[in-house]
Amino acid sequence: MITVVSDTHSRSGHELAGRAKEAVEEADVVVHAGDFLNGAALDAFEAVSDRLYGVYGNNATPDVRDRLPPERTFEVEGVRFVLTHGDDRGATGLSLLGRQQAADVVVFGHSHRHAVSEGEDVLLLNPGSHADPRGGVPTHVELRPTDGDAGTDARLSGEIRHRDGSVVESFEIE
Repeated sequence: MITVVSDTHSRSGHELAGRAKEAVEEADVVVHAGDFLNGAALDAFEAVSDRLYGVYGNNATPDVRDRLPPERTFEVEGVRFVLTHGDDRGATGLSLLGRQQAADVVVFGHSHRHAVSEGEDVLLLNPGSHADPRGGVPTHVELRPTDGDAGTDARLSGEIRHRDGSVVESFEIE
């Protein structure tokens, strides 16, 4: 399983709760789209994650900025991801970033609100914030390989999940 989080705004440890905590601890890969806030929070995520891909956010302290890039590209389960924090580029700019990196998915945060939408030739995915949803729903994302289940072309099935574990929205990554 791949767990995607953002905007945890943790100050001492990962400060995860509910299903988000379980999902990070169970995940083979954790993707964090920024705003750990400080080195203690980043250390806590590294301690509970088998493999962590993270970027720093606009609220990161210098020690986090020294340890993480502002954006990165990686591949998991045959899906190419671009990870960034800010969504100030808008859908067009995020789609362009994805195309420039030959990505299937652009993961971003910053708004604290979950979203999944089709950009130009790329899926745009914001996991929201489980900690501070700013008037929205406390969420994270869980991705699982489909292994060719039920004749689908999808490589990953995805769910945006509420902190209580309920599914807010389902989607597929082809």
